[in-house]
Amino acid sequence: MIKTLHISNYALIDEIDIDFAPGFNIITGETGAGKSIILGALALLLGGRADMRAIRRGERKSVIEAVFSVSDAAGIEEILDYHGLDAPIEGECILRRELSPGGRSRAFVNDSPVTLQQLRDVAMRLVDIHSQHQNLLLADPEYQLDILDSMAGTHELLDRYRRAYAAFRVSLKQYTDTRDLIRRNRDDAEYISYQYQELAEMNLQPGEHESLEQERDILANVGDIKENLSLALAPLVTGSSNAVDILREAVDAVQRLADTLGDAADDIDFHALGERLESVRIEVADIADTLADADKNLMADPRRLMEVEERLGELYSLEMKHHVENADELIALRDRLQAQMEALDDGENIMAALATAAKRAKGVALTLAQELSDRRTAAATDFAAELRRRAAPLGMPNLRCEISITRGKLGPAGMDQVQFLLGFNKNQALMPVGSTASGGEISRLMLTIKSMVAERMKLPSIIFDEVDTGVSGDIAGRMAAMMLAISRHIQVITITHLPGVAAMGRRHFKVYKEDSETDTNTRIRTLSEHERVAELALMISGSETDEAALANARALLAKGTRDN
Repeated sequence: MIKTLHISNYALIDEIDIDFAPGFNIITGETGAGKSIILGALALLLGGRADMRAIRRGERKSVIEAVFSVSDAAGIEEILDYHGLDAPIEGECILRRELSPGGRSRAFVNDSPVTLQQLRDVAMRLVDIHSQHQNLLLADPEYQLDILDSMAGTHELLDRYRRAYAAFRVSLKQYTDTRDLIRRNRDDAEYISYQYQELAEMNLQPGEHESLEQERDILANVGDIKENLSLALAPLVTGSSNAVDILREAVDAVQRLADTLGDAADDIDFHALGERLESVRIEVADIADTLADADKNLMADPRRLMEVEERLGELYSLEMKHHVENADELIALRDRLQAQMEALDDGENIMAALATAAKRAKGVALTLAQELSDRRTAAATDFAAELRRRAAPLGMPNLRCEISITRGKLGPAGMDQVQFLLGFNKNQALMPVGSTASGGEISRLMLTIKSMVAERMKLPSIIFDEVDTGVSGDIAGRMAAMMLAISRHIQVITITHLPGVAAMGRRHFKVYKEDSETDTNTRIRTLSEHERVAELALMISGSETDEAALANARALLAKGTRDN
């Protein structure tokens, strides 16, 4: 269940903290007070889309954080482990969403950063929010299928099917793409062969472009290079007073000092100095030898220069023709053309192999889709019967329900098309729910369905946003009784405008606006018993002091206390 909810710097909320209770929690308040803002913040914890305009003050981030008690949450430890997240600490799981002024949204589970999909995967096992717009979704076949899957417990099977279906789509695309490519290649076979032969005859080598350019630069500048080599060699070895000879003389002089002084020179090790000088001489002589070899091997060769420039001209022409940068890319193009030619030669075998792979992948997906369909068909009958039984006390004693399942092509959710067909009165033909139910009937149906789904999925918490819209009187009381019954197993948080529903709550919160000199702020507080009487009277008559309304409020609270 949700233990605490913290919201800061979000829309009209500067900062609020809510401590929810187990069982039945009620939230009331005037229209526009900010109840929907609180729900919007909670929706962000379920991975909802972030609207950066909701950040109250642009200089700091907006934070929404909820602490959940997860001791009764089915599958929560498994999903945390699956995503590599820390296990609950002392039976608690913390979800947090941060919206930064720069437009960045971040999500955390137990203080570990997560993707929005990971946040959704965790949150969907902790809480379900039923907002008013979901009543309209009840007529949507995809939403109906989601409900049926929840009742059938197909979550794991559906995941396996979706992976198999994705693999089938990939293999099918590979087949069709290859088929289209082979067809195009057959049309262009002569041109492909010509391009390949042209590149093959070039006998291209990796890195050839760059190496030829380097060789051309050297051949084109032989005179300057040899002149600089001579200038470098003169002071090292070829000049009358060169470094190698001078260093040799220095080595001999230091060696004589070492022989003469021996161990008498305590402060200076002439032997070591001589060895160091000899190392320098050897290094300089080696450098001179390398330069001399370069000078010896470097010869002006106009013919070779012409060959290099001719080869480079051919490369430049091909690179420009095929819109590539160098010989390596030409080699890659040559290999692709060769593969296309081989595919043409072996096209039938390649297509046969790809067709077999696609059929095999489709077979796997079809088997899982059939299993999904069987599970859904079995659950549909039980679901329809249970819906009739539970809806009867809510003023729908004549409700008839049939779940129509028709099979079609494979799709992302299987091969089933689902439609809820309902009749609310005797002798009324079964019709799609969107064309036969009133607003109040839709509300009662959604409450019934949500209660069934929550129990089946063992969700710790469920939130109803004015699910009692469009009902009143005895029916409203029965809906309140149903929510109260659900709250004996899981936590229920209900936003309502009906006093009969509000009186049933174990803990009652009021949302209201408060003005300061510069701002309007949404606030929320827990009502005491005395404050609850006044709030219910206000909901009944519009006045907190109306004696008849106050008496009615006390009676409603007394009944709520007995029922709890």
